[in-house]
Amino acid sequence: MSTTPKTLTPKLVKKLWLAFIVLVLMMGISYIGITGYFANKHNQETTQRLNAEVANHVIAEKFQNASPFLEDGSVNKPLFGDLMHDMMAVNRGIEVYLLNEGGEILYSVVLDPNDQDATKSVSLGPIDSFIADKGENFILGDDPRSPGEQKIFSAAPYSVDGRNGFIYIILAGKRFQEVSSTLMGQYFARLGLGATLLTTIFAALIGLLAIWFLTKNLRVITSTVRRFNEGDLTARIENPDSSDISIFANSFNEMADTITGNIDKMQSVDLLRRELIANVSHDLRTPLAILKGYIETLQIKRESLTEAEKQEYLQITHDNVDKLSKLINQLFEYSKLEAEQVTPVKEPFSITELSHDLIAKFKVLAEQKQIELQLDNPKENNMVFADVSLVERALQNLIENAIKYTEPKGKVTLSLSKKGKNVEINITDTGTGIPVNEQPFIFDRYKQVDESAKKQGSGLGLAIVKKIMELHDTTITVLSKPKEGSSFIFNLPAYQV
Repeated sequence: MSTTPKTLTPKLVKKLWLAFIVLVLMMGISYIGITGYFANKHNQETTQRLNAEVANHVIAEKFQNASPFLEDGSVNKPLFGDLMHDMMAVNRGIEVYLLNEGGEILYSVVLDPNDQDATKSVSLGPIDSFIADKGENFILGDDPRSPGEQKIFSAAPYSVDGRNGFIYIILAGKRFQEVSSTLMGQYFARLGLGATLLTTIFAALIGLLAIWFLTKNLRVITSTVRRFNEGDLTARIENPDSSDISIFANSFNEMADTITGNIDKMQSVDLLRRELIANVSHDLRTPLAILKGYIETLQIKRESLTEAEKQEYLQITHDNVDKLSKLINQLFEYSKLEAEQVTPVKEPFSITELSHDLIAKFKVLAEQKQIELQLDNPKENNMVFADVSLVERALQNLIENAIKYTEPKGKVTLSLSKKGKNVEINITDTGTGIPVNEQPFIFDRYKQVDESAKKQGSGLGLAIVKKIMELHDTTITVLSKPKEGSSFIFNLPAYQV
């Protein structure tokens, strides 16, 4: 029973959700940070723009009635005390500084003289820019109470009793910063909570839809793979090219086709293996039975048999041993070809010379059967590009087969002819021929013609020839009519010298 889970891989869904949640959190944090930054900047810019003329108003209203300096040249501290009291009544975050023309701080109510961290001067660059732009642009200046920090400010020049300098007003002082930080923290806490809740709701809905959409094709593929795994070998992914993961879909279909093809091939091989074993058993049984019979006869009757009978029995025994040896060699050869363990070593060679050698080799056998064996070959020397040993084996089987099925006084001819870029090899005999309905099957192993026309043989010769032709990327054709003989024809690529 299959234990395959019925849903999409949980790990994948978890990873998708984790990635989605991390993405939403990063977006939320980025949103809050960016919102806070621009909100704070907008608030500062607004405050500075609204209070840009504060320093000018201080000079116009306070310095007309009283000088900021006493007769002895010291700072009029009571004046600045009243000034800070009036201004802090309106805005407790404001800090007023009296600067000389070099930016040195002459006096401030909020500045403690004993504060070692407080700065003694202010950079004039931002002040000059502010005055030149009349406060129209957002500019930050030095914070005397917090060196290294910059705050929004208002500034205006003064010229009193021959003294020049600036009134420098920090619009968001230390007290303002403390209150602002507290309120800003509360604001962001509320904003973060609200944004988190709202984002979570929308993210959950969008996440469900997104994950469902993104994994739609994957679910289809997973379902198809599961069906294939459970035994439905016809299961394929439909329209793989239109899938979001078409490479995976096409790869699965190709893999499934390969597996199915291999299964069919294995089943076919298994069926042929059984047929082979059955036929081999039958073919081995006959010569073994004959061998056993004659050997037992020689053992039992060796005293009563004449020399001529003994020689006859030994010759029969010898012939059957040859048949067994030949059958075993053919089985070994065919099994190697069937298992694709033979790799052709192609090289140029003369098919004409090979044909002459084979005719000479089978001449004696043909003469014993009173068969005329000849080579029909033009005077030119035909060169081919092939495996010489495999081609020789194929021609041997074909010539031997032709002699076997040709009656005495018959004729077997091996013809060679140039046909374009190929050399055509034709083995023709005047034998019994092959019935038309049997011709498509004669190259199958152990497939022979009907019993009435059957000769002695294993039925592997033509099957071996077919395998050799396949190794050379060519085919062999048979032309035959009963009682008129047969022709076996194949082509090999000609070699151009």
